[in-house]
Amino acid sequence: MRTSRLVVLAAVFWAGIASRASAQASAGAPVGLRASRDTYSAVMDVLRPSRTRLTDEQIEKLKKLPIEAVWGAVQGKQYRHCFVNDLKLTQPGTKMVGRALTMRYLPVRPDLMEAVQSLGKEGDWEYQYNIRAGEDTHPGDVLVVELGGMVDRATFMGDVTGLGIKSRAAAGVVIDGGLRDLSEFLPWKDFPVYYTGAHASAMADQVGVEWNVPVRIKTVTVLPGDVVIGDESGVLFFPPQLADEAIKAAEDTVYIEDFKREMIRGTRYRARDIYPKLSPELEKVFEEWKKIHPRR
Repeated sequence: MRTSRLVVLAAVFWAGIASRASAQASAGAPVGLRASRDTYSAVMDVLRPSRTRLTDEQIEKLKKLPIEAVWGAVQGKQYRHCFVNDLKLTQPGTKMVGRALTMRYLPVRPDLMEAVQSLGKEGDWEYQYNIRAGEDTHPGDVLVVELGGMVDRATFMGDVTGLGIKSRAAAGVVIDGGLRDLSEFLPWKDFPVYYTGAHASAMADQVGVEWNVPVRIKTVTVLPGDVVIGDESGVLFFPPQLADEAIKAAEDTVYIEDFKREMIRGTRYRARDIYPKLSPELEKVFEEWKKIHPRR
């Protein structure tokens, strides 16, 4: 008798849990969440308190530092997968530094298209992200677009939508996907674009599904607000709260390498005594050198 009573109580308990779970599932998202300008990300909700905003002053300092020196500083913080080097570039010779504004695309299907159009109406934004970017981009943003490397009928922007983004003072664009109207972008010296490939087709087979969320560019994770640095060698991404430390470490690297270059131009010391690590004798020479070569 006692056993059957326990069985009944257990059944009632689990039925109650199942009922509450079903109610929560059917309740949907909290009011207003779907209309949020940034797509909700539980990951970013956890990380947000520790993430700072990259300042304009930090941007200017990073523009003056070699990307390799900054990369070395980031590596020292255990951010191993942070550099993409297999994208094409419209503006070799132009340094790109800014804050990541991310967006993620998926292949089109009717129900997905219906959903993103509905969300656009709820939130009062243009569901086509290349057009929306011409309204919601802020100065210093670098658009980072996950398109899964697709190019044909997956061109994120052409010259008109690109001009809209450029006019919002974006620092550049990184597209793991296609670019249209390539010849129009080549003269824009202050607007570097990194892209997988160029194509004559317009966007048709992909649709934007998430705005300002974690995305993947090749082998690298990029989070909203990440520091983005690009030059001819590739694009570097890392958290903004590391910016000051990365700047300091990169400046230290540049400073000591200036000394090493000066030493290696002569013939007094062996290369092995200069690079990669200074010999004890050259450490003493370096200390004297610093007295007449103050940091800039």
